[in-house]
Amino acid sequence: MSGAVRTQESQHPVTQWQKVIIQNDHGENLVGILHETGSTNLVIVCHGFRSSKDRIPMVNLAVALEKEGMSAFRFDFAGNGESEGIFRYGNYRREANDLHAVVQYFRTKGHSITAVVGHSKGGNAALLYASIYKDVHRVVNIAGRFNLKRGIEGRLGKDFLERIKQNRFIDVKNRRGKVEYRVTEESLMDRLATDMQAACLSIPLFCRVLTIHGTMDEYVPVEDAKEFDQCVPNHKLHIIDGADHEYTRHPDELASVVLDFITADLHPDKDMPTRFASGTRESKFIRSRF
Repeated sequence: MSGAVRTQESQHPVTQWQKVIIQNDHGENLVGILHETGSTNLVIVCHGFRSSKDRIPMVNLAVALEKEGMSAFRFDFAGNGESEGIFRYGNYRREANDLHAVVQYFRTKGHSITAVVGHSKGGNAALLYASIYKDVHRVVNIAGRFNLKRGIEGRLGKDFLERIKQNRFIDVKNRRGKVEYRVTEESLMDRLATDMQAACLSIPLFCRVLTIHGTMDEYVPVEDAKEFDQCVPNHKLHIIDGADHEYTRHPDELASVVLDFITADLHPDKDMPTRFASGTRESKFIRSRF
């Protein structure tokens, strides 16, 4: 594991942005940006499929958190952005393991992990992390996919299983015919074998989970959010009317909902709520202000 090196300062007067490099269990260096406010309370922000820590939703959320006085860390999973490793199509549990390496690193530095926030596939990583390691008390799942068997045909074609068993891989191309990424049979099977329902049911009751989803999400249907709501033991659901997958026209609403959830029961001297309602579920439909 490597230490932090300051690369720039944010516009917030007491916040420094530091590049931090953390080694995962496979010896790959994960690169991230720490929004250091001086607070030991830290929120980790995870990006989605073929994305990075520098995409707008991740940056906006980290900046919103720093304005509230909380430190935030956004990083690239292995094989994405600046991090080492090769891109893998499935890789869900391995990304949860990357997240574990990040959590462990910051705990050794004296930080208390206040929450883990994940967008899209990053939401799946955050939920899987909570189900496996059972050591985080707040998770925010933004536009994550519940049924991982859905959405594949749109990218790989109707006969994807037959073709990948025959050729052992499928190259996904853009409209110009250029290969964007390769899906191996192993990585596809990894995705198909990842059971989010079982994972959600095994998240401990003390872990509060918020799922946020937009009604105009063009990649993951809002029905997935409702399925999370039925499976996670201690769950709250927020549906934002008119929001797309990236919350392009709703960044302030997204940040507000995330901050309200994270700070609702946050105590400065203890990273654990004083009391959790048994089997709590709360659903809320948010009308757009735009």
